[in-house]
Amino acid sequence: MPSPHLRPPFSRRGFLLASAGASAALGLAAAPAPAAAGHRPFGRYGSPAARLTPSTLYVDPHGRGDVTTVQAAVNATTGSGWTLVLAPGTYRETVSVDPTRTEMTWLGAGDGPRDVVIVYDNAAGTPKPDGSGTYGTTGSATTTVRADGFTARRITFANDWLRADHPGTSGTQAVAIKVTGDRSAFHHCRFLGHQDTLYADTNALTVFARQYFAHCYAEGDVDFVFGRATAVFEHCHFRTLPRTDLASAPYGFVFAPSTAGANPRGYLVTRSRITSEAPDAFYKLARPWVPSSDRTARPMLTVRDTWLGPGIDAAAPYANMSDAYPWQEQRFAEYRNTGPGAEITLPANRPQLTPEEAGSATRAAYLGDWRPWSTD
Repeated sequence: MPSPHLRPPFSRRGFLLASAGASAALGLAAAPAPAAAGHRPFGRYGSPAARLTPSTLYVDPHGRGDVTTVQAAVNATTGSGWTLVLAPGTYRETVSVDPTRTEMTWLGAGDGPRDVVIVYDNAAGTPKPDGSGTYGTTGSATTTVRADGFTARRITFANDWLRADHPGTSGTQAVAIKVTGDRSAFHHCRFLGHQDTLYADTNALTVFARQYFAHCYAEGDVDFVFGRATAVFEHCHFRTLPRTDLASAPYGFVFAPSTAGANPRGYLVTRSRITSEAPDAFYKLARPWVPSSDRTARPMLTVRDTWLGPGIDAAAPYANMSDAYPWQEQRFAEYRNTGPGAEITLPANRPQLTPEEAGSATRAAYLGDWRPWSTD
């Protein structure tokens, strides 16, 4: 089960209803005052005067590090192997890691992921300041990581854009993080948003990027874990949110994979749990995304050994995104799930792996020679 410091789950009831500023709506505290953080804002990770390694940079919004923003720290690096230590605080900014900055590690220096928050509020339909159009889904991301070998620990990635504040906006996708690099690992992190929260993708259609999420927490409503990466989610907690703009089910979908047809591995969810703030059966477990850029996609999702709460529609847990690509023709399967949302009332709607097939649905089979769990 998820790490104890991820409980109780972060609630968005105030987020949905608040009309105050974004930080208050999110329930995110302002960055702590310097005195509150003490004299060691970077904890056991050293300081600018006593670096872990020559390739370690320290980020602190109060000026006690090398730089005050995460993007400034990224910009200060070149090549491979840098470590960024982030002091507790709220970093309101967008951050992008280009493909040249490989093997980068971000360490949250707080006690848990709630202490270090990277957040912004762009949506797909948000106009760009230069008047050149809107951001689109990819451009809405608070954090974008395109480099291989990226690792993050104890950090919250969030997008606090709210539909209620923008009733005229049709592009309501608002990504907290888009990850496209191979060997991308997240340990004890949180991903907060509504639609399209966590974009686990690849840098190119022909690249099968591997990603690993352990002891993480993700929340949202529509397709809030989506993309075409080969991704393993282990000991994670997924939480579906209430919606004030809809009066009936479904409110949304937890997963929307878009796995390339040539990729034998899509999303694997194992030893995790799915809970909800919405009424019972108001959420689908998944729907397949066959994007216009790849009509040959065959979305793949396996959920195994996972507790599914009553928020999941047990009778019909899957739905079509497009009737031209029915979910029954994709690669959706389950194995040994428990909980009220896993009850098999209509077997045709709950494809199950055989024990033999389940033997190949493991983190080792999905991630090959990469073993990120050995450092968890």
